[in-house]
Amino acid sequence: MADPKALVAGNWKMNGLMASVAEIEKLNALVTEDAAGCDILICPPATLIAILAGKGIDIGGQDCHWDASGAHTGDISAVMLKDLGCRYVIVGHSERRADHGETNDIVRVKAGAVQQQGLTAIICVGETDGEREKGETLDVVTSQLTGSIPEAATADNTVIAYEPVWAIGTGKVPTTDDVAEVHGTIRALLRDRFGDGGERVRILYGGSVKASNAGELMSVPNVNGALVGGASLKADDFYGIIKTYQ
Repeated sequence: MADPKALVAGNWKMNGLMASVAEIEKLNALVTEDAAGCDILICPPATLIAILAGKGIDIGGQDCHWDASGAHTGDISAVMLKDLGCRYVIVGHSERRADHGETNDIVRVKAGAVQQQGLTAIICVGETDGEREKGETLDVVTSQLTGSIPEAATADNTVIAYEPVWAIGTGKVPTTDDVAEVHGTIRALLRDRFGDGGERVRILYGGSVKASNAGELMSVPNVNGALVGGASLKADDFYGIIKTYQ
């Protein structure tokens, strides 16, 4: 079975002002139909979603509440993100898990809310440095993955992003053998969950991905794209990663 089409997704996190619209416009100018061999996604802060939607590049949300509406001050729902034109929503990012105490159960119901709206959930998993040092990487990833995928999820509305927490924004990158081991484990779990459909689920690698190392990382078996942080904020830097798939 052929590998699924790669997805290169940019997570802007809490970065980006109105001036950042110019970076999306520049990225659109760089990417043409015959120049990108992958799907491209930007997940900007919620303040920019309505402004950036419809400009060519797919736009997604960085998080959502599990309810469609209600008394949840400051939150945004999957319904609202869909209404703005989003096709994807990130859930379970390590910063949400750490900063907001999100458990696998919370991530699972959020992912379910995303998928119920016909959107694709990008479910994040990954171990901390302490867990890695204890040799717990595969146990942690397995626990997060099995606990975070909704019961009604399908192979077509689920993307998994493996982001070792210790590599996010640090410049540290696991070896290709390490990435292959984790992604291979994730693929096996997806096969168990979705049968043959498990081969269609895209597994992204994230954590200090940049143009200089993207080619090596993206060539690892079962790596079907990247979830990019800081390098997605500038069109030239992000395009350098996208070009891996030309």
